[in-house]
Amino acid sequence: MNFAMNLKWMARGITINAKSVARPLSFKTQILLFGLISCMPFIYPYLRSNLVKIQRALRSTMAEASSFQPSPSQYSVAYVTAPSEDVAKELSRGLVKEKLAACVNIVPKITSIYEWKGEINEDNEVLMIIKTRTSRVLELTDFVKKNHPYEVCEVISTEIKQGNQQYLDWIGEVVALSK
Repeated sequence: MNFAMNLKWMARGITINAKSVARPLSFKTQILLFGLISCMPFIYPYLRSNLVKIQRALRSTMAEASSFQPSPSQYSVAYVTAPSEDVAKELSRGLVKEKLAACVNIVPKITSIYEWKGEINEDNEVLMIIKTRTSRVLELTDFVKKNHPYEVCEVISTEIKQGNQQYLDWIGEVVALSK
């Protein structure tokens, strides 16, 4: 059964699926198909003459989409908690001085609730938001671990996927690729 005949059957309210089961179509669908059938003599020659081009474009687009791999981000944000603003400021100054961070924001008065050694604890802390290069996160972590008063300090990071390009470039200027 060719495409035009399929459309005629569909316009009459019957569809033929892979199992040849007929089912009625809604009135709106019938109207839409009727309009499509009446345009067919004008659309069909265009589609037929350009089918190869359309197929190539679709294959190319699908190939590009399937092979897309996001590039690793150059920049990251690290989060570190500290017991006080004084400790956070000392750590922040050290990170910036050692060129491990371009900027550190200190957010005061956060409350952390966590389990430690089998007990539930609740403490007031300070959050440090650290902007750095992804390639320097391990060095940043080592610096914090060596200078932090906690037995196990929080250092977690996530890559920056998008942002103000001028700001990201500035991070790259301040934080060297390596020591």
